[in-house]
Amino acid sequence: MSTDRVRVVVTGLGATTPLGGDVASSWSALLAGQSGIRPLTEDWVDSVPVKFAGRVAVEPGETIPRPEARRLDRAEQFALIASRQAWDDAGTPKVDSDRLGVVVGSGIGGITTVLAAYDTFKEKGWQRLSPYTVPMLMPNGAAGWIGIDLGATAGVHATVSACATGAESIGYGIEMIRSGRADVVVAGGTEAAIHPLNVASFAAMRAMSTRNDEPQRASRPFDKNRDGFVLGEGAGIVVLESYEHATARGARIYAEAAGVGYSADAHHIAQPEPTGTGIRSAIQRVLADSGLSRQDIRHINAHATSTPAGDVVEAIAIRETVGGHPLVTATKSMTGHLLGGAGGIESVFTIMALHDRIVPATVNIDDLDDGIEVDIVHGEPRKLPSGQIAAINNSFGFGGHNVAVAFASV
Repeated sequence: MSTDRVRVVVTGLGATTPLGGDVASSWSALLAGQSGIRPLTEDWVDSVPVKFAGRVAVEPGETIPRPEARRLDRAEQFALIASRQAWDDAGTPKVDSDRLGVVVGSGIGGITTVLAAYDTFKEKGWQRLSPYTVPMLMPNGAAGWIGIDLGATAGVHATVSACATGAESIGYGIEMIRSGRADVVVAGGTEAAIHPLNVASFAAMRAMSTRNDEPQRASRPFDKNRDGFVLGEGAGIVVLESYEHATARGARIYAEAAGVGYSADAHHIAQPEPTGTGIRSAIQRVLADSGLSRQDIRHINAHATSTPAGDVVEAIAIRETVGGHPLVTATKSMTGHLLGGAGGIESVFTIMALHDRIVPATVNIDDLDDGIEVDIVHGEPRKLPSGQIAAINNSFGFGGHNVAVAFASV
């Protein structure tokens, strides 16, 4: 790894996911091969072709007091829950406000607020709108609320890059610390988009699985019979810290946030570039940025959404850039696809895999697709070797965004 610049480490983790209300419960369920995908029970479900999704396991109302929750969009609630967990997990660092930053984004933002507020406006008039409507619908709302919650004044930012958002936020947080702008950054992604308009719109793109008869088996990355992604919701947040600051206060360190690689396909607004050149570029750039070699990478949490177009292309790109030796998993098989929150929770899972030296298995693989020449972990979790190793979390998004974030053991 590179030693000529500020080292960045991970000292806190937080999450609320379809598998659990925190990191411990989500991680335990993941290792047990449990699915967080369930049938939808809302009264609108008969109006859409997809009738299941990955709702969070613990509703935010069980954690956030009602007066506070009324000021927040659901995505903002998730982000605050996860950020508070991560901050507590990091030991509530004592840091000057001017040295504390936030980078948290969402792919879609407060979409449920927008739609509900418009219904209120049409049916009851503007006087019945909440004065918090605009802060609730802003894509940067989650970052803003976290910044206020923690008193972060070094900079509060919100990346928006569709399903690459959470990973790009973590990459930006790494760069904030490297550049000297901050000593500590709270970073990640959040999403709350389970709404009939969103479900119907993704279905109109033929992007979602319609396996209504067996929802828990619908998300099946790398399987020959996959038929689309499954929508999920939640948030994943990490506390990033300079190594010097972390060690000075005696913090527990989960892993080193070793580097980030970005690229863009410039090909199609919603389809991946078919040769995988953008994916290869992002992985090559994260290796260069982190100073890691191909041999150092022993685990990859793949983007692998379970769509027909993307999974095999990603596997080929991994093989061509890193080789066939890393243990590859796709945790979306159990959580569904959290869109802008995916890179956040999957970074948390990647860090936990390094920390605990175990890779959760991809579920629902009955017939591995042709052309996959990487080591897909399925059936049972697999152990990672001891010693210095590293892992990559891949995240890609509509618009052609590609982000790879590397983490290394400490």
